[in-house]
Amino acid sequence: MANESQSRTARRQQKEKAKHSKRKPLLKKIIMSILLVGLVMFIGGGSLFAYYISKAPALDEDKLSDPVSSQILDQNDENVTDLAGAERRTKISHEDIPDVLKNAVIATEDARFYDHMGIDFRRIGAAVWANITQGFGAQGASTITQQVVKNSYLSNAKTLERKVQEQYLAIKLDQDYSKDKILEMYLNKIYYGQNSYGVAEAAETYFGVEDLNELNLSQAAMLAGLPQRPSGYDPYQHPELAKERMGTVLNLMVQHDKISEEEAEEAKQVNMEEFIGPKPDRDTPYDAFIDRVQKEVKKKLDGVDIFKDGLKIYTTLDRSAQEHVEQVLSDEGPVSFSDDKFESGIAVTDTQSGAIRALGGGRDYQRGNFNIATESENQAGSTFKPLLAYGPAIESQKWSTYHQINDEETQFGEYNPNNYDDNFKGWITMREALVDSRNIPALKTLNEIGTQTAKDFANGLGITFPNDNIKLTEAIGGADAVVNPLQMAGAYAAFGNEGMYTEPFSVRKVELPDGRTIDLKPDTSQAMEKHTAFMMSSMLKSVVTEGTGTAANISGLPVAGKTGTTNIGDNVTPDSWFTGYTTNYSVSIWSGYSDNTNLSSSQKQVPQTLFRSVMGTLSEGKETSDFVKPDTVEWVEVEKGSQPAKLPSDYTPESEIVTELFHVDNKPSEVSEQFDQLDPVESLSAEYNEENNTIQLSWSYGDAENVSFDVSASIDGGSQQGLTTTKETQQQVTNVEAGATYQFSVVATSDGGGSQSSEASTVEVSVPGDESEEEEENENGDESEDESGEDSGEDSGDGHGDGSGDGSGDGSGDGSGDGSGDGSGDGSGDGSGDDSGDGSGDGSGDGSGDGSGDGSGDGSGDGSGDGSGDGSGDGSGDGAGDGSGDGSGDGSGDGSNGQDGTQSENGSNSNTNQNSNSNNDEAA
Repeated sequence: MANESQSRTARRQQKEKAKHSKRKPLLKKIIMSILLVGLVMFIGGGSLFAYYISKAPALDEDKLSDPVSSQILDQNDENVTDLAGAERRTKISHEDIPDVLKNAVIATEDARFYDHMGIDFRRIGAAVWANITQGFGAQGASTITQQVVKNSYLSNAKTLERKVQEQYLAIKLDQDYSKDKILEMYLNKIYYGQNSYGVAEAAETYFGVEDLNELNLSQAAMLAGLPQRPSGYDPYQHPELAKERMGTVLNLMVQHDKISEEEAEEAKQVNMEEFIGPKPDRDTPYDAFIDRVQKEVKKKLDGVDIFKDGLKIYTTLDRSAQEHVEQVLSDEGPVSFSDDKFESGIAVTDTQSGAIRALGGGRDYQRGNFNIATESENQAGSTFKPLLAYGPAIESQKWSTYHQINDEETQFGEYNPNNYDDNFKGWITMREALVDSRNIPALKTLNEIGTQTAKDFANGLGITFPNDNIKLTEAIGGADAVVNPLQMAGAYAAFGNEGMYTEPFSVRKVELPDGRTIDLKPDTSQAMEKHTAFMMSSMLKSVVTEGTGTAANISGLPVAGKTGTTNIGDNVTPDSWFTGYTTNYSVSIWSGYSDNTNLSSSQKQVPQTLFRSVMGTLSEGKETSDFVKPDTVEWVEVEKGSQPAKLPSDYTPESEIVTELFHVDNKPSEVSEQFDQLDPVESLSAEYNEENNTIQLSWSYGDAENVSFDVSASIDGGSQQGLTTTKETQQQVTNVEAGATYQFSVVATSDGGGSQSSEASTVEVSVPGDESEEEEENENGDESEDESGEDSGEDSGDGHGDGSGDGSGDGSGDGSGDGSGDGSGDGSGDGSGDDSGDGSGDGSGDGSGDGSGDGSGDGSGDGSGDGSGDGSGDGSGDGAGDGSGDGSGDGSGDGSNGQDGTQSENGSNSNTNQNSNSNNDEAA
């Protein structure tokens, strides 16, 4: 058993030895593999590092000493400015650097500057540990020597290649130049803010010190602390931060035994207002635009600073536009600014591309100022109506420009808004609502389409809202959202660019010191459909030509735009806007006070005045096409006031037809019946009732339930006069005039507003004359004829006539003639006999008449003619006798053709028809 047990134990040991023998080769293989990989990585890394080093630039003392800022080029790639131009450099040598400044700089930037070989391994280790424990970027490891190299040759790109080259060149620089020379290079090259390159320029800028040996400890500490963040520690913009940074530098000087704590505390006790000199008035070109370029490059290229990184920046600047914008904001512009505190900001962008062409940061803007065009935050007022109300409604609902909205007193929950004029217009079109900038329709529109729809639309145009929340009052620009002119110019440009939006940009591309080029143009997106853009542009053109924006109108230029003001309480208007555009440019202008001072009426007009000057100048000599109507939109004639929109009928008056824009999917097809013609009345009759002296009218009509009848009449061909409107089909006319002829007219009209009517139906009736008057006139005529023995002839006429006659002869005779009518009347009478003869002729009428009488014979004869009345007539009478006679007479009338009567001496009468003859030789 023992042998058997021993053998089992031996076998077990042998198995374990076999296992261990297998493990050793495997572990050895793993270790060898790791070593091999490490060796390959070392060799590869060394080769890569060698490759990077081989590409490093050669050292050049001029480059190492001169400031490396950026070159700005305009839209045509022509040089605008070098930000570190010779006029802003003051070189110093090492002997010019006082110990107080040298100690402050070394304690702050590189405490072991005089001890390391260009790179500081201890500092690198500390930086690595800080980045591990505190997060990447917590601490940097660059020495002064490395900063000189980086600022002279390399970009700020965080790449392995750049770090390898930086460390190699730093070591080489430390080998080729003394420490004092390297420090001199650093202090001549570094950027200190306020467009100051080099410590000598900075000392003069901030303290007015031209000799660095005059710097005190506080000033030296301030200068040593600025290069880390020149804009963040700018004592003009951020005095408290600048003072805090100065204190940090003083503490570091104490830490590194450069000064005592007592000296540090004393140096900290400065009054910043007295400590820093007046801000310099630097004459640099296009400050507002270049400030925007700086911020844009910094935002899009992490860690890049245009003032010290040696970039070549290709901008969108239009120099002539920029110069004009600066000119209109000066005292030599088109506006006489009321006071120095009244401000304006202007942004000009290219409608098609979104490129910023010019920026007016404010009146008398200087580098680093608050840029109103790009940094201000003001409520937009009514310039938000296209962006938050009508634009989204057209986009989402395909509303037409005719869409009807009731401008009426409306309460939205507890919100009870009003219009600017405290009046309401009732039902109006969307175009009218925008043209007259009515508040109620805009609020109703946003309320109907929903805030989410409006917010999405505005977001697509670069407009954002606090906490991503939108309120109803945003429809009229009176809630929490705030904007600047550049945002508004960009948003409105999409209306003029067929719905395409591009975020406004000032930099096209950047060329880095290592030769790489980075494209910075933003992408373009479709913010709305083409039909929305065109319909909005059409309505905004109406705003400029006939609405609230007429002061911005430019003759012959297709301009669209919108006015806007804001209100605080009931009586304070602190902001005034105008944003307008063509197919070439989009311009937005804000005017107001920083402290919300109320604007006067003339101040409210300033943005429109400035716009007209800027847009007019930019468009001179440049072809400006009108906005392009897409195939999805049509102009349609509709009947005014129809709801929903209806086409006009054949009977719609021209004054009741308007032409508006409709999406092809939402055109009206139904024809309005508002002005359709009704059927005329039938069987119209008129009968005179002699017994009660009335006329009875009657007619018939089919379905007369919703119809009334207008009855009118004329007398003897005169004008029609309305008698009555009745629902009945008959009418009695009283107090009828005898002998008159009446014409009656009856028109059927609709009871629905009186807009529909029929053709007139007419009937005529004559009323008999008065019989008693006729008999009396006849009797008078008979008696006269019997007594005088005269014969007469009558014809009607109006006018006047003259009668004349001569009589001669022995006998006597009388003749008479009468004429009446419309025309001329002549009367003549002839008498003959031995004694006397009388002749008379009468004519009546409104024209002229002549009467003549002749007598012949032994005696005397008289002739006379008279004419009077309405009409024309001739009358003549002849008498025969011996003697002499005289004839005279007057007649009136236009008629002619009377009768002659002849009487013999013995008194017998005879009548003959003939034309009258008057003796003109004896005319009375």
